[in-house]
Amino acid sequence: MHDPARKRAQDREILRLAVPAFFALVAEPLFILADAAIIGHLGTPQLAGLGVAGAVLGTLVNLCVFLAYATTAGVARLLGAGDRRGAIRQGIDGVWLAAIIGTVLLVIGAGAAPAIVAAFDASSTAAPHATTYLRISSLGIPAMLIVLAATGVLRGLQDTRTPLVVAVAGFGANLVLNLALVYGADLGIAGSAWGTVIAQWSMAAAYLVVVVRGARANDARLTPDLAGLRASAAAGAPLFVRTVSLRAILLIGAVAATRMGDTEIATHQVAWQLWTFLAFALDALAIAAQAIVGRALGAGDVAGARWATRRMLAWSVWTGLAFGAVVLAARPLYIPWFTGDPEVRDLLAAVLLAAAALQPVAGPVFVLDGVLIGAGDGRFLALTMPGVLAVFAGVVAGVLTLGGGLVALWWCAIGAFMASRLVVLGLRARGDAWLVTGASVKGRR
Repeated sequence: MHDPARKRAQDREILRLAVPAFFALVAEPLFILADAAIIGHLGTPQLAGLGVAGAVLGTLVNLCVFLAYATTAGVARLLGAGDRRGAIRQGIDGVWLAAIIGTVLLVIGAGAAPAIVAAFDASSTAAPHATTYLRISSLGIPAMLIVLAATGVLRGLQDTRTPLVVAVAGFGANLVLNLALVYGADLGIAGSAWGTVIAQWSMAAAYLVVVVRGARANDARLTPDLAGLRASAAAGAPLFVRTVSLRAILLIGAVAATRMGDTEIATHQVAWQLWTFLAFALDALAIAAQAIVGRALGAGDVAGARWATRRMLAWSVWTGLAFGAVVLAARPLYIPWFTGDPEVRDLLAAVLLAAAALQPVAGPVFVLDGVLIGAGDGRFLALTMPGVLAVFAGVVAGVLTLGGGLVALWWCAIGAFMASRLVVLGLRARGDAWLVTGASVKGRR
């Protein structure tokens, strides 16, 4: 249990998967910020339109992240069982499912763009820009979902380097295209949307080349299989429920902050963006957990799955402590970047105390979430996340009823949210019900 050589080997494997995943994850929000800066120079109505359309597209992508997670787990399990051909075949079914869902969402997004924008009650100056951006960007939805599923295939095959290369190249191309089409071609916000669509389809094409090459090398079929599509959908459905609960928590928190006042919602948005950035970073370990645990259980190596879980939990605690310390110590340096309002600055400094304190909790939560996703334990996550949502909503209601402010919301509600997830996931991981071995998760308790 305390073999130093084994510990070093495990740490090397975790780093091999987590480090490229980390840079791929943080690349996306950085380039999104760059896109916002490009459109922001066109004017406030254009930026507001991007905000509305971006919220719609971001929600769709976040709700469909199960395409990556379920595919990672299934492919890793089959790889561990020694069936590389079957692993790639299952991954291809996941890509086909992504293409089907993406096509449906494309039709809905393009056709219903005006109605969707109207539901946000956007201003008369922002609504046309939001509609334009959403209609054009809908053409890229199938590509976005294909990228999610194909990323899951490669992660399941223990390859996080290729997604890093594609992410950096794709988001870099997006930045160049946005500059060229928005300013060079003078297309305005439409140019930004077209640049993003072209970059998304380029990324999807790059992934498809890699996946097709792997399929041909292993004599795996490329055509969709009805049973495989049903299996991919069944594996993803519980993770979809989990994600819906998480999105609801985000929405409830934003609504509560809005009711407290303009200073509070402005502060909450900045604090939540910082929290989300840190979550992307910590998710790198969760991705490593999905790949390593899925492969170990596929190989029937229960001891290896538990060993890897313990090592990644240790990494997550230390990483969380490091992130918390940086958030705390560097507040005077980065808070002025976000606002010049002294009230928002003071409140943000207080809120970030809670955010920093919760990082050592967030690290293990994300890793345990990744462990159970990698084990194919999506049904448990789907059944328990609504309970966590209820805890969060109850504490938020209590904070509002008692007249607590934003600091209380973060310490009490978000603290309860993370603590309840840690308890639920920790108790599950201590047991044996998630340790189902073999090429499939039939027999899950």
